[in-house]
Amino acid sequence: MSEKMYPGQDAVVAKGWLGAHRWLLLRRLSQLVILFFFLAGPFWDVWIVKGSLTSSLTLGVLPLSDPFVVLQSFFAGHVIAGTALIGAAIVFAFYALIGGRVYCSFVCPMNVVTDTSSWLARKFDLPKGWQPSKDARLWALGSVMIMALITGVMAWEMLNPVTMLHRGLVYGMGYVWTIALAIFIFDIVVSRRGWCGHLCPMGAFYGLLGKASVLRVSAAKRHDCNDCMDCFDVCPEPHVITPALRGAQTNTGPLILSGDCTNCGRCMDVCAKDVFSFSTRFNNVILKNDDHNNTIDSSTQHAA
Repeated sequence: MSEKMYPGQDAVVAKGWLGAHRWLLLRRLSQLVILFFFLAGPFWDVWIVKGSLTSSLTLGVLPLSDPFVVLQSFFAGHVIAGTALIGAAIVFAFYALIGGRVYCSFVCPMNVVTDTSSWLARKFDLPKGWQPSKDARLWALGSVMIMALITGVMAWEMLNPVTMLHRGLVYGMGYVWTIALAIFIFDIVVSRRGWCGHLCPMGAFYGLLGKASVLRVSAAKRHDCNDCMDCFDVCPEPHVITPALRGAQTNTGPLILSGDCTNCGRCMDVCAKDVFSFSTRFNNVILKNDDHNNTIDSSTQHAA
C-alpha cells in the first residue's frame, strides 16, 4: 500500500471524495448561506435578515441575539431590550440542544480563516508551536465579563474578530483584513489552532453552553477502528476523541461528551471505517460487528 499523503485518503477510496468531505462541504455551505442572507439586503435590497451575527431580525419577525454579547451587555449595566432577551433565549436554547460550539464550526466566519491555516500547517508539516493552557480561553471569557463590569462598556466587542469580520464582510472590510491576517499568522506560525482552540472567549462561552447538549458525536463502532489516526489529525479539538474512542479499558461509553467538541463532523468524513456518527447523549452504546449483525456491547453504560 502506498504511503498516506493526507488525512482521509483511505476514506476517499472507501466512500468517494464527496463522501469523505460531506460534513466539511455542509459547513461551508452553511457559512455561505448565512452570509448570503445578511448580504442580500445591503447588496440587492432583499432583506431576508437585518443586522449582524450580534443581533438580527429575520423576515421582520424572528429576533436573534448572540447570548455572549447580551451577557456582556448585562455585566456592563446596560438596559437590555425585550426583543434582545427573546432573541438571546432562542439562540441559547438552539445551541443548548445541538451543541454550543456548532456555532464555531457551522456559523463563525473566522472558522474559514483558522481552518485554512490548519490545512496549510498540515500540508507543509509545520510544527504545532506553543500550546496555551486548555483553560486559557476560560480565563479570557472571565476577563471579558470583568472588563465589561468594571468599565461599563462592552470593550471586547471593539476587538472581537468574529463580529468584526462578519460586519466587515457585510459592510466593508477596511482594517478588518489586518485582524483576520493576524489570527491566520498566529495560528500558522505561533500556535496551531491557537485562537479557536485555546484563546477565543466566544468559543469558551459556547463550549460551556454546549456541555449538556443533546446532539453528540459517538464512536459507536470503535471496535472497527484501525488506529489510522486521521480523526485526530483533522479534529480541531483532538483531546475530545480519546475518551470515546479509547474508553473500552475503562468501560467508558463512546459518546464525546466534552463541551469543546464542535460537532463539525470531520472525524466522520475522514474515517474509512465509519467509526463515528451523530447520536444523542441518551444513546451511549457501542456497536460491534458480530457475524455481520450489529449488536450492543453489554458492558456499555447509558449516559446520565
